[in-house]
Amino acid sequence: MLWTTAAVVGLGFLIALEIVARGYGVPGPITNQAKELIFAPKSGPLLYGSMALMMVVLTWRQRFIAIGAAIGIDLVFFLVRWAIDAKVVSGYGHPFGNGALWVMLGCAVVAVMRRTGRERALLLKGVGLGLLLVAGRKTGDTWLLITSKTRPAVLDQYVGTADHALGDPSWLVGRLVRATGSIGEHVLDWVYIQLAVAAVAAALYQLRNVAAERRFPRHHLVRTFLVIGLLGPGIYMIFPVVGPIFAYGADGGHWAVADLWPNTPPPITTPQHMPFDEITPRNCMPSLHTAWATAIFIHTRKGPRTLRYAGTFWLITTLGATLGFGYHYGTDIIAGVVFTLTIEAALRSQECGWDRSGIQLVAYGTTVFTAFLVSYRYLPVEMAEYPWVFGPLLLLATASVIYGYIRTTKRWEPEVAPARQPEPRPEPQPELV
Repeated sequence: MLWTTAAVVGLGFLIALEIVARGYGVPGPITNQAKELIFAPKSGPLLYGSMALMMVVLTWRQRFIAIGAAIGIDLVFFLVRWAIDAKVVSGYGHPFGNGALWVMLGCAVVAVMRRTGRERALLLKGVGLGLLLVAGRKTGDTWLLITSKTRPAVLDQYVGTADHALGDPSWLVGRLVRATGSIGEHVLDWVYIQLAVAAVAAALYQLRNVAAERRFPRHHLVRTFLVIGLLGPGIYMIFPVVGPIFAYGADGGHWAVADLWPNTPPPITTPQHMPFDEITPRNCMPSLHTAWATAIFIHTRKGPRTLRYAGTFWLITTLGATLGFGYHYGTDIIAGVVFTLTIEAALRSQECGWDRSGIQLVAYGTTVFTAFLVSYRYLPVEMAEYPWVFGPLLLLATASVIYGYIRTTKRWEPEVAPARQPEPRPEPQPELV
């Protein structure tokens, strides 16, 4: 019943976004996804990552068949495009990925037509998991378009002024990234773009036993990812921000306050709403890339050493990319961390049963996140004029949420009883003669 309800609600949401996007004269998420059945997809690696998630419910034999079928279909599509001289990379998408989408849809048909009972439900859950990741990407693209069309004024001057309390980290990291040259920029750009692929790798480890146990774990990374992606864009509508490189940099064109990023921090002046174009997404507050990278970091803590190192690497490099490319302010970053920990605490509380500590943690995280937004909007000048007061307060509030999350979740961990030591045998006594 829960999965059916989620599927109906999700389909209704996609249809609503499709209608809204059509109202603005552009295709919506359903149309864009349907195009990838035939045309070169824009998200080839993500499609194969989604298929990998779906395959956690399959046996090894079925996995090899699915991979072979996907590669074979992609090869056919590639040869057809090559024969008709179709462009598949420059401006059109990846030369692969169609096969993965066809295989996922084929597995859905097999589940309905050839499976029954628990096996059908498990296979449909696997297909739904894979398609949700793809649909989330398409939905996000459409939602960003909606933010740019419906929010003509942005609050970057407020956030940029409040960012003085943290020392304008985007300006500092931006200069550092430029100093690394093209190598550093390419590495950070690749990490920034392939965040979903890193999430798939972490999720595959968590879901590695699904095929053997014939059930999904109660909580895993994909759930957190989807909830972040569902709630985050709603906050974009409340607090529209485009980012330093647009509001204070050359990428903003004549809409920017001035060409200041990353060399000159903005001056402390009375902030005001500033109009901006109808193209740039208002997707800064909070930083969802930071939120997702934080979720990956959390969910890789119980994995093997390589996975833990990879989770740490992805978090650090994502922070470097979001700040170093001028996509986010420091205030966005700490808001994204608190946002993720609050969502993760809510999902973990649902898994473990809502107790007093879980409710308090979720309420506290929500309060801190709301306080951040209110202070950025109504106290930016005071924050900029007294950075040695408000900067530590912001960091302390973020650290308190982190500490509360660690302390609370440790109580939910099952206690491992120490192994019982065998009692020593009594030494035989010598016989008396």
